Amino acid sequence: MERLRSSPLHANISTALDKHLEVIHVVQSRRKDEIVNASNRQRQGAPRCQDDRDVFALAWAIREMSAATRRARTTLWCAFQMTLPK
Repeated sequence: MERLRSSPLHANISTALDKHLEVIHVVQSRRKDEIVNASNRQRQGAPRCQDDRDVFALAWAIREMSAATRRARTTLWCAFQMTLPK
């Protein structure tokens, strides 16, 4: 879109996209933590019930990712609108 406009876009657009990518990495990390902790509990012979902290951390990260995705989509729509010829 910057190439189509021949000028840089607003700084908030880059910030929103960077935040979205950061939140995706957090969700991936929480999911990996949950998998590792579940496999460790299974090796130790613990019951199959999951530790609530892992699930809550993952749920919070997914909630944040959902909000960041909405912001990124809105930001990209605004950038697209600014790119269109008048």
